[in-house]
Amino acid sequence: MKRLLTFIICVLALQIVKANSNNNFSSLNSPVSIADTTVLLPVSQVPVSIYQNVIFKRRLDSIQKDVPLDYNEYVQSYIDNYMGRRDEISRIMGLTKYYFPIYEKAFRDAGIPDEIKYLSIVESALNPNAVSRVGASGLWQFMSETAKVYGLKMNDYVDERRDPVQSSQAAAAYLKDAYQQFGDWLLAIASYNCGKSNVEHAMEKAGANDFWSIRQYLPAETRGYVPAYIAVSYVMNYSKRHNLSPYACTIITTTDTVSVSKFVPLSKIAQVLGVTIKDISILNPAYKQLMINGTAAAPRKLIIPQIEKERFAALTQVLNNPDGPVPFVRTQPVYTASVQPKQVPASAIVQAASNTATSSTVATGPARVLPAHYTTQKGDTFTGIATKYGINVDELMKLNIEFGNSKTVHLQSGLTIKITKG
Repeated sequence: MKRLLTFIICVLALQIVKANSNNNFSSLNSPVSIADTTVLLPVSQVPVSIYQNVIFKRRLDSIQKDVPLDYNEYVQSYIDNYMGRRDEISRIMGLTKYYFPIYEKAFRDAGIPDEIKYLSIVESALNPNAVSRVGASGLWQFMSETAKVYGLKMNDYVDERRDPVQSSQAAAAYLKDAYQQFGDWLLAIASYNCGKSNVEHAMEKAGANDFWSIRQYLPAETRGYVPAYIAVSYVMNYSKRHNLSPYACTIITTTDTVSVSKFVPLSKIAQVLGVTIKDISILNPAYKQLMINGTAAAPRKLIIPQIEKERFAALTQVLNNPDGPVPFVRTQPVYTASVQPKQVPASAIVQAASNTATSSTVATGPARVLPAHYTTQKGDTFTGIATKYGINVDELMKLNIEFGNSKTVHLQSGLTIKITKG
């Protein structure tokens, strides 16, 4: 019995020594950006318990699909780093509502795993205007030469590396080519960072064809790049377990696409659409001079928020005659707050709708009575509230200037918004 007890104590002591030795790295003096993999993160000085190792490994195993999500001290180090950047992660989670559907379609069309969409977070933190210290640009951080190989155009007016759709299609094509060459998704991902030739040389030196075996022969940045991807995959899938919630998406997510065959400034388009120049430029980040450079021979696409038919007619006028004045658009009647509206049954509304098909004259009812205040709910914007009550959005914002000056940014729920001046 004593021998058995002594044996157990020795085994436990060896495990503790091994755990400490695996984690014997110095800590960072300063943390790195979520999108910066140029710094190879060391493992935390705090030993990771065997229990915690098992939990993280099981979680990664449970979300693994086509891309291997290996767990080790390097991955854990990046998980710890990203979990310490709660505001940044919450902001990125909000932006995924707009960008991830674009990525998913591009990857689905190319036949590559959906989960590689998380790589864009490592690359750019979902910032289409991100530029690296070596000149890589856009959501997928293409260098100019690689961008040209994969069909992205760059000139004085446009940089398609910043276009979410075009750059995602190019990234999907690159990753598909890399996978066909290496037969391994982690190697394909590594090559996205350092190039296919560097991966080939590392494979030759190591005499192996998997990432963890050739890791030591790769550039320092790439050694941390794949663990960073795995860590981001974990964070995005298990954010709730760590009490992380997405911030409201700051991009208009319900959009349409129109073709533009003239040179048109984005400022005029924003004006006719009733949104800010920032809103429209975020939807169209590829236009470097805030000018669409469309021609009859080479029309350009324009992403716009979904709009009412009155605004669409005015937009068409601007696109056809960009040098002319911007037409005034009034999409909603302005109601007074003095007369109680008459209740109209649903059957009457249906009948009125059918009558408009044959008659150009529509009787108008009495003006609506507007409430003095409105309490905001989740997802409310100034534009939505103005539409709800049939009032001018600019006047509404003037009454509530303390709550911001954007028409489309989601307002915090529970705010008391003034609807009338009274």
